[in-house]
Amino acid sequence: MDCRSESATTGEGRFRVNANGKLLDVWLLVRCVSCNRTSKLTVHERTSVRSFDPAELHGYGVNDPDLVAARLLDPWLARRNRFTLDWTGAWRLDIPPARLDEAWPVQVQVVFEDPIPVRPERLIAHGLGLSRPEVLRRIKCDIPLRRTTSAGFTFTVMAGD
Repeated sequence: MDCRSESATTGEGRFRVNANGKLLDVWLLVRCVSCNRTSKLTVHERTSVRSFDPAELHGYGVNDPDLVAARLLDPWLARRNRFTLDWTGAWRLDIPPARLDEAWPVQVQVVFEDPIPVRPERLIAHGLGLSRPEVLRRIKCDIPLRRTTSAGFTFTVMAGD
């Protein structure tokens, strides 16, 4: 009986590479956190060996953890294999204690340790304890607030009314 859970983890993050003549199949092995069953996510299917970057091919062979993370974060791979990643609790905005004498506006730089997709307006609202409309009113950002990003950004908090 197949597990109906939609949550999975990479476990040890291993690739499986299968050669058929000059064509390669590459899968990423994942383990379901609910039933502990291992499944394969298709990374490449019947792809010519010549089309691979040598470093990428080597990464598949040695189960490079950075390559595992890159493939799991690849939206094309997620669509192809019909999976989504659960980002619940994967990010937080660390804020120094508020200083009442601090002059407005306040500039904040956001840096991600890992490329986790998040909407800046959601991160800022949650981190600063503001409503989303208040974020849109008081925050000036170097990227669109309502667009998902996984790259760092800078925003400025304007004084409240």
